[in-house]
Amino acid sequence: AITQAMCTSFKIALLNGEMDFSGDTSQTFKIALFTNAATLNATTTAYATTNEVANGNGYTTGGNTLTISTAPTSSGTTAFLDFADTTWTSASITARGALIYKVGGTNPSVAVLDFGGDKVSTAGNFTVQFPAADATNAIVRIATP
Repeated sequence: AITQAMCTSFKIALLNGEMDFSGDTSQTFKIALFTNAATLNATTTAYATTNEVANGNGYTTGGNTLTISTAPTSSGTTAFLDFADTTWTSASITARGALIYKVGGTNPSVAVLDFGGDKVSTAGNFTVQFPAADATNAIVRIATP
């Protein structure tokens, strides 16, 4: 099963200063797509190819490189950032979810996205649309309870 979550190992990496979203060009973040056979959740520690969408038909194993569209900022007591939407063009893809991860080293995980069911494109565009970049909706948020 795929369960949407900010990965626990990502939270630890933040506290250890191992993740930098401020524009450090040595740090690249990607999003990989996974089938309904994948098991991804808050305990996912790193990107792996197990049950990733197959290479070909408009998809390249490892996924797309993400662009930070809203640099780390805050509103009230919530810090957040957001990525630009990403698209695989002319793609025939069936995906149930995705993993955002940092490229390099062990390819540590950031967040798991649950699409709520299989999403399909047939020789068309497959787009992951990120939510609004604000303290309530941004894909990466750190808030007090």
